[in-house]
Amino acid sequence: MALRMSLQGSPPEAKRSKPRESAEESVEAKNRRLQRELLASAAEKRMKAAENKRVVPTRPVSAIGEAAEKGLVASARSSVSREEVASGLPDGRIEGSGRAELDTRVELSPVETDGLFSMVFGIGVSKNILAQWCNQGIRFSSDPETCIGLVQHEGGPCGVLATIQAFVLKYLLFFPDDLNKFQDDSPLQSLDLTKFCQSSSSPLNDFTSITEDRKARSLVLGMLEILFLCGNMKRAVVATLSFSSRQSGEGSEDGQNNETMNSYLEGLSIESASDLQKVLRIKTYTAHNVAFQDIMSELPIFQSRMGALLFLISALLSRGLESIQADRDDPSLPLVTAPFGHASQEIVNLLLCGQAVPNVFDGRMDLGGGMFLMGISTSVEVGFLTLLESLNFCKVGRHLKCPRWPIWVVGSESHYTVLFALDPSVQDENELEERESRIHRIFDAQDQSGGGGFISIEGFQQVLRECNINFPPAKLESLCFSGFIVWSEFLQELLELDRSLGGLKDSSGSMGKKLFDLYHFNGIAKSVLNGNVGMVGESPLQRPRLCKLSVSVPPRWTQEEFLSDRCDDRKNEVGQAAELTQHAPLVDCIRTRWPRAVCSWIGDAPSIV
Repeated sequence: MALRMSLQGSPPEAKRSKPRESAEESVEAKNRRLQRELLASAAEKRMKAAENKRVVPTRPVSAIGEAAEKGLVASARSSVSREEVASGLPDGRIEGSGRAELDTRVELSPVETDGLFSMVFGIGVSKNILAQWCNQGIRFSSDPETCIGLVQHEGGPCGVLATIQAFVLKYLLFFPDDLNKFQDDSPLQSLDLTKFCQSSSSPLNDFTSITEDRKARSLVLGMLEILFLCGNMKRAVVATLSFSSRQSGEGSEDGQNNETMNSYLEGLSIESASDLQKVLRIKTYTAHNVAFQDIMSELPIFQSRMGALLFLISALLSRGLESIQADRDDPSLPLVTAPFGHASQEIVNLLLCGQAVPNVFDGRMDLGGGMFLMGISTSVEVGFLTLLESLNFCKVGRHLKCPRWPIWVVGSESHYTVLFALDPSVQDENELEERESRIHRIFDAQDQSGGGGFISIEGFQQVLRECNINFPPAKLESLCFSGFIVWSEFLQELLELDRSLGGLKDSSGSMGKKLFDLYHFNGIAKSVLNGNVGMVGESPLQRPRLCKLSVSVPPRWTQEEFLSDRCDDRKNEVGQAAELTQHAPLVDCIRTRWPRAVCSWIGDAPSIV
């Protein structure tokens, strides 16, 4: 009745069955009348909105981020008028925490999109680089042997995929039982991340037994953790397309959804900031449970060919464009490097620790004059190793080298892969190793060279006091002769100094070697022969690689013992190890974490390119 009345030019006076008995209107009648008027007004507004084809106005990302950081998102939602709730938005509502929540996806303004596009790709980006980043989805491998890994089809986005892969492995390997138990309304809170899940299925060693549902949940949890990490654990911004998975219908079959998605993406081409602005939609979350449910429902978009680029944009917006530029040493350079379109170290660090710093050492390096180079400021969940450290181009700090979980993104000159162990105890240290680590941390705290490995005499005296090290006067004078102390020389003297004097010499011989297994995953399709020669005319299989490595870390020796091999039993041990040793660039990366590690594997050598 209210709707029909609102459509009439001059609505007639409401008819009554009998006249009012009193001139004064009762409270109950007044409330009913006001309710009818509100409904009629809402219906009229809906009709006018439909005629004018009203669209959702754009809002700058900075304004959205500022509101989220100040906790104004909830109040903004509560201030939505009854008429707006009744009219609805194009994508409908999302159920979360037992109540309906509006889909508040918004467009980026042209200015914001231009800044985002130039920050990522720079000016004059080639079509090849754009094609690489617009044709890479976040999908698991269909190959049974590599089913836990994300597949890379194009060069370039490997830094994004490898980091997501590392966080996915964290949930798949170390919380397998929890993935089956946690509730959708509070996913992160219901996982006990303070302890390793010791269960019959952990550590997990049968990758083929992992269900698709567990992989999907691990993927969403990993993505969600990264985005909230970028948002300082206060917010996450999720970037999707103007097409929504919900538009195809919640009850639609997967095949129908895929067809709808493919038809939408078929003619989509991103060649400029304006192309991106037309299709990009963002939404800011402060509640983990709502974000988890939304990403689960929008997972087909991230699995599509635009997935890697959308996730990178989500991480950048979660951090905030201004904060990203403040993190960097040189904000004028694009985050995607030319000419091959690789993800920069800033992108990898952003996804690992939540800050787009370009360096991998701990803390920051003071250049004087108020100038600093920024490194990793805090411990991380998953770590990072690089071939460049073995070539003495950089020094990875302990924050990245010793993460909470035994999972590392591995960087080479042109590619990123993932190294992991099934047992967290591979990072455990014995008494002398713990002491060496402590001395090294105190030494690094006095190192003002940004990981160069040398300190002043004043800093050296501070290290000796804090670590209670007592060198003989002759040794002390020899170390300080050049005016600065180098870590490698200091370490060798520590290995010759008895434990009773604060050194690392182990007269008892209790410091034995370590034996453990590592796994290496390379998501880009490679030719796989597994050490076998195929039949004549048979092409090698193209698929991702998962390689198991047996690692042996021998006990520490002094430099003189290592060079001279003067102990016969140790010489025999070295000879036996040399026969079993296999070498690849990955081994050099492993040795930056475990010095002098000996590695072996079956089949093709693991590739980090």
